[in-house]
Amino acid sequence: MAQGDIETYYEDGAWKNKREGTGRAFGAGYSTKDEAVAAGRDAAKADGVEHIIKNQDGQIGEKNSHGNDPRNIQG
Repeated sequence: MAQGDIETYYEDGAWKNKREGTGRAFGAGYSTKDEAVAAGRDAAKADGVEHIIKNQDGQIGEKNSHGNDPRNIQG
């Protein structure tokens, strides 16, 4: 079964990570965005999924593919 993409986001005064399709964060809440992004990147790389990084206001700031990139079409 494929894992969901990883999302880094800000909630309740802390930076967090969660898998797409779940309602719960994994790991601890992080005091800085950089810490949460590093942990989210490691999880996305390990699972070969996309890492979606949101800004504090909830808008998507960055996306990084660590596996099956849907834009990478090779024929």
